[in-house]
Amino acid sequence: MDGYGAWERARRVREPVKRAQIAAGAVARSEFERDRARVLHSQALRRLAATTQVVAAGEEDFPRTRLTHSLEVAQIGRELGAALGCDPDVVDAAGLAHDLGHPPYGHNGEAALDAVAAPCGGFEGNAQTLRALTRLEAKILAPDGAPAGLNLTRAVLDATVKYPWPRRAGERKYGVYADDRPAFDWVRAAAPDGRCCLEAQVMDWADDVAYSVHDVEDGVHAGYVKIEALDRAAVCELAADAYSAESAGDLATVLDDLLDLPVLRDLADHDGSRGAQVALKRATSELTGRFVSAAVLATRERAGDGPLRRYAADLVVPRRIAAECALLKAVAARYVMNRRDVTTVQSRQRELLTELIDLLADRAPAALDPALRPDWLAAPDDAARLRVVVDQVAGLTDLSAPAWHARLAG
Repeated sequence: MDGYGAWERARRVREPVKRAQIAAGAVARSEFERDRARVLHSQALRRLAATTQVVAAGEEDFPRTRLTHSLEVAQIGRELGAALGCDPDVVDAAGLAHDLGHPPYGHNGEAALDAVAAPCGGFEGNAQTLRALTRLEAKILAPDGAPAGLNLTRAVLDATVKYPWPRRAGERKYGVYADDRPAFDWVRAAAPDGRCCLEAQVMDWADDVAYSVHDVEDGVHAGYVKIEALDRAAVCELAADAYSAESAGDLATVLDDLLDLPVLRDLADHDGSRGAQVALKRATSELTGRFVSAAVLATRERAGDGPLRRYAADLVVPRRIAAECALLKAVAARYVMNRRDVTTVQSRQRELLTELIDLLADRAPAALDPALRPDWLAAPDDAARLRVVVDQVAGLTDLSAPAWHARLAG
């Protein structure tokens, strides 16, 4: 066996045999290859093409969207997982799926929906991802007609769960809403309490690598990040506050060494010329390789040379590498996400989503997508109906959300 047995390959809902005839000699797909295809062809993944990553979707041609970010996470995770012995399609599918629950306007939209969804338990992008995969995305229905989402295998669903617990006091991140516990409990049956499987850890680190390296690349290309003019003290303070357990003082030494790497020195005075663009892509490639290879080597040093998967080992990220990654996140946050000219725009985005929730709640169920109307009608109370309205707004994009708002408010 490859380490993934019937338990890992199980699907929560038994599926009917395909009615289309399969030609003799056709290439057979593994269960995990089928899962990857389901995510890749999903509507939830396509909508990420118009959803903010760092630079707003549609604002420029080059910067990434949530879709391109997800493709990059899947590719990085696939290679990292394969190097450790994980099934590459499990990690690939998890990378593609990991941001499906993100609403319009990225983390700014997430904050707005969390505030308005307080009466129904709040909003969290990772919990919404599980909800999309197991309920909202139209692929399979249970025998009683209830939606089963994409009906992915247990191993792939488990690989998407970065925060395997419900909402808890004092913790901002969580992975499941109260009414999605049946699906969550099925996925996590027999899993160690509160521990992520190795494939989820690989996906999470691939997400961090892509987020830190590529968002800085986008910032340099857009002219927001000037490597030669960083306020190093401010970057270290932000990293220590938001992204790292290290002190700002300890991070200062790490940042000095990081910026002294030849690939980053080559980005000084980036002018957008072809040579400058080549240097920027080289930096992206070398930093990605640096972060991935460090994790592989450290994990192998602790866990040995055999195939590693599921709960056989934990991913090891060296402390200094984690600090470098945190510092790059802080650079993107300070110079791109938190720049002064976007604060007014972000405020209006939050207002728009809040108003849109109110408009839809007043006009539901008629104003909802046809697929969500039965959920609203079957909801037992106002909180459950609010959750359906939040599902509707969370499934929109940076482009469709204002269009819906204009139509309903007009």
